[in-house]
Amino acid sequence: MSQANAPAVPRSTLVITAHAGDFVWRAGGAIALAASRSEQVAIACLTFGERGESAKAWREGRKLAEIKAIRRDEAERAAATLGAEVRFFDAGDYPLLPTAELTDQLVAVYREVQPDVVLTHPAEDPYNGDHPATNRMAVEARILAQAIGYPGDGDIIGAPPVFYFEPHQPEMSGFRPEVLLDITEVWDTKRKAMECLGAQQHLWDYYTDLAVRRGVQLKRNAGPNLGLAHRTLAEAYMRPYPQIAQELA
Repeated sequence: MSQANAPAVPRSTLVITAHAGDFVWRAGGAIALAASRSEQVAIACLTFGERGESAKAWREGRKLAEIKAIRRDEAERAAATLGAEVRFFDAGDYPLLPTAELTDQLVAVYREVQPDVVLTHPAEDPYNGDHPATNRMAVEARILAQAIGYPGDGDIIGAPPVFYFEPHQPEMSGFRPEVLLDITEVWDTKRKAMECLGAQQHLWDYYTDLAVRRGVQLKRNAGPNLGLAHRTLAEAYMRPYPQIAQELA
């Protein structure tokens, strides 16, 4: 087969999250949209959220190993529902400590996945130190993965755009909803993925309500005549790097 007739490589998205549920609540719509376009989505889940995000299981008297297994199963089912592949690093949460070893593992993931888009936590979150820790490693690994002299397997990457997904307390985390992503067509898929996370059932309605509010803002900023659904749902993102464009749009 000639190079001209070779099949196009599908776009890929890399999602780097601190805990087992983060990618569902904050970026499940973006993941489902990418998967619906037959794009590849890889999720790097640094911890299971076993200590800080599994209160229900602890109150039921479950032990650490059992809680990890529960959260892993939930995350795997949620990722499959969204159409993504998830890999776990079991780095330990509360606290999740940035390390050179874990950053190096993320460099390897970047070079393997060759992402066109990266989604991760914003740099600030005064309520959960694991999220800024993940951000620091995700951003640093992206830079190192571009360096031809940095050791490791795989080809170096370009400079994929990075989008920070919305934290639980955006007003306290310096978060600005700079990008509003319409997830209406995949909302049912996201909701099904949310319902895989029984350990955090208290968040199902919260993130449903948030999607409705962001959808209202999306419609307000899109203009009145774009044929948007009466009930539009959305996710919010923030960009730490400049958008590259040939025209303003």
